[in-house]
Amino acid sequence: MKSFRWLLLLVLLLAPGLAAGAEKLNSFDRQVKNWALACRAEIIGQFDLLLTSGRLTMPQLFDTFYIPIPGTDPQKFRTQYDELSDGVVQPIIDKVLKRDKRLVFVVPVDRNGYLPTHNSRFAQPLTGDAAADVKANRTKRIFNDRTGLAAARNQEPYLLQRYSRDTGEVMSDLSVPIFIQNRHWGALRIGYKQK
Repeated sequence: MKSFRWLLLLVLLLAPGLAAGAEKLNSFDRQVKNWALACRAEIIGQFDLLLTSGRLTMPQLFDTFYIPIPGTDPQKFRTQYDELSDGVVQPIIDKVLKRDKRLVFVVPVDRNGYLPTHNSRFAQPLTGDAAADVKANRTKRIFNDRTGLAAARNQEPYLLQRYSRDTGEVMSDLSVPIFIQNRHWGALRIGYKQK
């Protein structure tokens, strides 16, 4: 049965026209989707290792009791698992971010848009300078805007969203859902520019 699932996954990866909505993906979108699928698999593998080792429990991983971090604006939060996530997830997402200069971010978010671990580029130490911190430290925030929540809650094979940033440039956000032990945890999001 496992080999059949792997064969089906391989067919879907190699023949993207068979997947729902794939005809809307250009060649770079398809490449980003492949990176997202591989990255998601690594993250799930790391969460599974934490769970089987007893360092993390399912209730901790699905924790939505977000504890505000004092003195942060925009507000940042802690959970029962965010520090563990920083240690095992950040190297994975940083590796993917380095694959192409058009990639802006690669992040996991839970179903509410909570981002426990950001890329190193956006997880710099807080300085107290609000203007600098909002750009350099975007981790541990809840991104519950329309795009963020749509990505976090989507359970289809992938979701591609394109939107204009306040700078006028068009940004693409491709996300794939993350399931931990058959339970929807959230999504892996990759934000990128087309050119």
